[in-house]
Amino acid sequence: MSRFVLYFSVLLTLSTSFTAIPTQAQPPGASKRVPGMPLPAGVNVERDLQYAVVGKQPLLLDLYLPTKSTGKLPLIIWIHGGGWQSGSKATCRPALPYLEEGYAVASIDYRLSSVAAFPAPIHDCKGAVRWLRANAAKYNLDPDRFAAFGSSAGGHLVALLGTSGGVKELEGDVGGNLDQSSRVQAVCDFYGPTDLVAMVTTPGYERHATADSPESKLLGGAVLENKAKAERANPITYISPETPPFLIVHGDEDPVVPPGQSR
Repeated sequence: MSRFVLYFSVLLTLSTSFTAIPTQAQPPGASKRVPGMPLPAGVNVERDLQYAVVGKQPLLLDLYLPTKSTGKLPLIIWIHGGGWQSGSKATCRPALPYLEEGYAVASIDYRLSSVAAFPAPIHDCKGAVRWLRANAAKYNLDPDRFAAFGSSAGGHLVALLGTSGGVKELEGDVGGNLDQSSRVQAVCDFYGPTDLVAMVTTPGYERHATADSPESKLLGGAVLENKAKAERANPITYISPETPPFLIVHGDEDPVVPPGQSR
């Protein structure tokens, strides 16, 4: 875990404006425990906050807040993996250690590919960021220090959040708050896909080209038959001078996402 903490600390030092806010020590036994997710002392959890409704489906997030701080809290927004087709905001364990470093953590749900194809997931993620920024004062968050953190499919979505700030076609209107920015100031991408066509044509990974692969389900059709849509879904498409600092972490023997996706 110490090595994992170091990864994110390195990323955050890339931006001098993204510095942790120290928290005051809490008495032993003051933690609010979550089954399977031990929390440090002095953390308040706001569960199932509704950031949007799409059709009849409410979109929810959980917000973990250190209760004692000396200023506004920088926020880590966790986006879960699961091939865009499974998973939930409950699986935010990798982000929780940073509560002890003075960060707030928001873990969000988004529409899965069985419900809606791309660009629905990124529309939802941007809607969540706008909601969090619109409610920053209520929860003592610093709206100028939002970081996105995710793995696998979540890594793809946080990378896309980071590169597509200001891209109108990916903004959507989920949850409203359109006067708020959906940009983030830092990104930590653990082994997320960045170029879907290159991914499914990488030797040894061609199975991802089939119509029932997670990548194809994300697009609503086989990747190689939807190259234009795949390009719209690729984080690398939108890299610009405005792209915030990134930390990308990938195992060199990943059997699911080719390591070349992170190079």
